[in-house]
Amino acid sequence: MTALHPWSRYVAIGDSFTEGIGDPEPRSAGGHRGWADRVAEVLTRRTDDFAYANLAIRGRLLQQILDEQVEPALALRPDLITISAGGNDIIRPGTDPDDVAERLEGGIARLRRDDATVVLFNGPDIGGTPVLGRIRGKVAIYNENLRAIAQRHDAIIADMWAMRELADSRMWAPDRLHFSPIGHHTIARMVLDALGVEHDLAPFEPEPLPAVSWRQARIDDIVWAREYFGPWILRRLRHQSSGDGILPKRPVPTPLAVGGAEDVE
Repeated sequence: MTALHPWSRYVAIGDSFTEGIGDPEPRSAGGHRGWADRVAEVLTRRTDDFAYANLAIRGRLLQQILDEQVEPALALRPDLITISAGGNDIIRPGTDPDDVAERLEGGIARLRRDDATVVLFNGPDIGGTPVLGRIRGKVAIYNENLRAIAQRHDAIIADMWAMRELADSRMWAPDRLHFSPIGHHTIARMVLDALGVEHDLAPFEPEPLPAVSWRQARIDDIVWAREYFGPWILRRLRHQSSGDGILPKRPVPTPLAVGGAEDVE
């Protein structure tokens, strides 16, 4: 096969976003597929001897990602690295987006030390979402810092803020904190475009769910507050994380089956 991109070993690091939460797939490692798996599936088809690892763990804060994932990722000798980090810090009250970005920059410098291509995610525009919409300004400040970091370290920005389609409620999982399968698919398309990789991922696949009525949306708001937002607040108060006891789903680079249909034990 003639290589259609320059990468042979891809390592993804981060939190639940990169782990693939919101995109359940029992046949995938860890039981979740996600945008990173979807990107790796395309890259696998475009070159020989491609391997992929995913060290991301749900609930991780920035410092945990820097301390627990950066050096293990570099030890795998990747030539492509994606990192999404700091989002769980930004949504917490009292955090300073400038401080979070300054700490992240140290991690980006480490990830670039062996000249791997580094893809850095900014945050989506959450202005229209319940509860989180009030921190839109913090996200915007953080994003501007990330653009400057990417420029200084010759990294690629995966620009979720510019993705107006993410305002569609169908892009989000029922918890409204993670992306749905359609959302993960849409983000995978954006990442491949940012990398300059040709692909055949069509918009809005899997097929979008139907829009809901105003009345049903209000009922969904009540259910969401009870089943997702309340428990999230309790975990914060108890200093617990959804990632407690969770291990990386793909700790070493291995070939990836296309379509998320891996054999899992």
